[in-house]
Amino acid sequence: MSDLEAPCDQRGRRFGWTTLFKWKSFKTRQKEHDENVQKVIKRLKQRNPSKDGLVCTARKPWIAVGMRNVDYKRARHFEVDLSAFRNILEIDKERMIARVEPLVNMGQITRVTVPMNLSLAVVAELDDLTVGGLINGYGIEGSSHIYGLFSDTVVAFEIVLADGTLVRATKDNEYSDLFHAIPWSQGTLGLLVAAEIRLIPVKEYMKLTYQPVVGNLKDIAQAYCDSFCPRDGDQDNEEKVPDFVETMVYSPTQAVCMTGKYASKEEAKKKGNKINSVGWWFKPWFYQHAETALKKGLFVEYIPTREYYHRHTRCLYWEGKLILPFADQWWFRFLFGWLMPPKVSLLKATQGEAIRNYYHEMHVIQDMLVPLYKVGDALEWVDREMEVYPIWLCPHRMFKLPVKTMIYPEPGFELHRRQGDTQTAQMYTDVGVYYAPGPVLRGEVFDGAEAVRQMENWLIENHGYQPQYAVSELSEKNFWRMFDAGLYEHCRRKYGAVGTFMSVYYKSKKGRKTEKEVQEAEQAHLETAYAEVDQPAD
Repeated sequence: MSDLEAPCDQRGRRFGWTTLFKWKSFKTRQKEHDENVQKVIKRLKQRNPSKDGLVCTARKPWIAVGMRNVDYKRARHFEVDLSAFRNILEIDKERMIARVEPLVNMGQITRVTVPMNLSLAVVAELDDLTVGGLINGYGIEGSSHIYGLFSDTVVAFEIVLADGTLVRATKDNEYSDLFHAIPWSQGTLGLLVAAEIRLIPVKEYMKLTYQPVVGNLKDIAQAYCDSFCPRDGDQDNEEKVPDFVETMVYSPTQAVCMTGKYASKEEAKKKGNKINSVGWWFKPWFYQHAETALKKGLFVEYIPTREYYHRHTRCLYWEGKLILPFADQWWFRFLFGWLMPPKVSLLKATQGEAIRNYYHEMHVIQDMLVPLYKVGDALEWVDREMEVYPIWLCPHRMFKLPVKTMIYPEPGFELHRRQGDTQTAQMYTDVGVYYAPGPVLRGEVFDGAEAVRQMENWLIENHGYQPQYAVSELSEKNFWRMFDAGLYEHCRRKYGAVGTFMSVYYKSKKGRKTEKEVQEAEQAHLETAYAEVDQPAD
C-alpha cells in the first residue's frame, strides 16, 4: 500500500497503522505502472479475434458506482485486468498537474492534494467515484460552472489501443481527435491507463452562503441562475462569480441556493465566524442541514475544504433516507453514523435481479443536462411527470471545441448572449433527480420505464443529455439523436476499436446481451444505420 493510498477517516486523518507500511516513492509507482501497462499490452495481443469475444475489463459488474446494470458482460468477452491501476503517479506542482491511474478515486486524491493546498479543478462529491469513470463517463461538481465537466480538466490521456499500442493523446498532438473523443465513450475506444489532470490552488476552508428561495419553480430557476451568473454578462470575473455553486429544490415552492468561496484558515477563525466540520459522523446530513435555511433565513459558515468536497458522501445526497430511513436520526448518527454510507457496490452485489428491476421501475436516479435558460422548464417537467424531491441543481460549462464531440453546445448559442453564456462556452445545468417518485410514495401506479422514455424525449427536443451511468430506455436511433456520432465513429474506425471493443450504445443499452447480439451490433456499426457520420474538422 502506498502512502497515497493510505486510508483516512472522514475528516482526512491517516490511521496510525498505515505507518507500518513502507511508503512508495513516485519513481517506484512509475516503475510498477510501466510494468502493469506492459501486462495489458501483452494480454491484448493474446486475443484471437476469430475465437475470443470483445474486450472488457475484468472489473466485476457490481463494483461500478453507476445504477445501470452491466449486462454487456453477460455475453462472451475477453477480459483485461486493470485492477492494479489505482495509484497517484505524480503531483507536479510546477505544471499544476496530477498524473493518476484510472482507479484512483476522489477520496484518495483529495486526501493527498488538499493538505498541499491543491485540488483537482473538478472534484466529484462521492468518495468512491473513480478517475476512469468520470473521464469515460460523466463527472461534475460545484466548480464546473468555471472549469466544465471533469473530462474538460484533463490535459492528457494515456490509452492502450486495440492493437496494443500505447499512445498519449492531448488536444494539440497527433492524437487530438482521440483526445476529444474519449469523454463519454465508456471505454470503447481503448483502455485508459493514466491521465494528467489540472490542479488548482485552494485554501483551507470554504466560506459557504445559504440563501433560501421561496416562489414557483420558474422563480427558483431564476434565483439559482442569479446566484452565479452576473446579469451584466461578466461571467469570467472572479470577483462576481463564486468558486462553488449548487442549489437544492425541496418542494415546488422552496429551495436553498448555496455559493462558496475559498477562505484561509485565518479568515475562518476570526471572531464571530462559525466553523462547521460537516465531515464528523454524528453531524446532520448535509442536505438536511442546508434545508434549515428555509426556517432561519440566510446564513454563512466555514467548512473545512475536504469535508465540503465530500459533503454528500455520508448520505449519498438523500438516497440514504431510502436505504436506511432512520439513519438520519440523532441517536443513529451518534452511535452508528461512522458506518455510513453503505457501499453502493455492496448494495448492488446483494441485490437479486427481481429487486434490481423493481428498483428501476419504482425509483429514479437520473441526471438531466440542460441549457441554463431551460432549467425552469426542466423543473416543471420533473414536477409534473415524476414528482421527485429534493432536486439537485449544479451548473457546468459546455465548451465550444474545434471538433464536434459526443456532447456539444447549441449551435449559435453565442449569438443570443444569454445569462451565463460566453463566446467560448454555453452554461448548462445538471438537474439531478434522485429519489422515489411521489406516486410511488403514495402507493399509486407509476411506470418508471415510460417516465424515463418521456424524459429522454424531452432532453432530445431541448438539446439536453442523459449521462450513461443511469438506466436508459433509448433506442439506438434516439441515442444517436441525443449524442453526435461523427468524431466517435471516426475514431472507432481509425484506431481499430470496431471488432475489438463494444460500441458505446450497446455498452449502455438496457437488458441482457447475448454473444450473437453483440456481434450483430458490431457489424451494424461498420455501416451505421442511424447516425450520419460527419468527418471531424481539421
